Amino acid sequence: MLFRRCRRRAAALVEFAFIAPILLLFLIGVVVAGLGVFRYQEVASLAREGARYASVHGKRYQDVTGNPAATPEDVYENAIRPKAVALDMNRLSYSVTWDPGNRQGDRVRVQVTYQWIPEAFLGGIQLRGTSTMPISY
Repeated sequence: MLFRRCRRRAAALVEFAFIAPILLLFLIGVVVAGLGVFRYQEVASLAREGARYASVHGKRYQDVTGNPAATPEDVYENAIRPKAVALDMNRLSYSVTWDPGNRQGDRVRVQVTYQWIPEAFLGGIQLRGTSTMPISY
């Protein structure tokens, strides 16, 4: 019995040449999107940490301990900056606002904004995390 050799020697190579760029582009897109989700979660977590810190360093904290109540700089130095591990601090901004009075039961709002430039050299994307908590101390 004679077997004929198929004349498709380079067919797999040509098919791979068509599929490989699409597959690699998809893979890079998934990795960049994953990094974006990670950075967004970190920004949201920083806002929560800042709000937690500010909520327990209000007017009552000042009255009981004799230490001053938290300022926006205190929130940044003690809660936001130490926990910002994978972010470029030059592209991070924050704002802290208290209800007038800064007393127990009032609210504090912390907003953290990060200008993320994706690794795929796309335009910048602004990531924003906001957290509002009642002042508990």
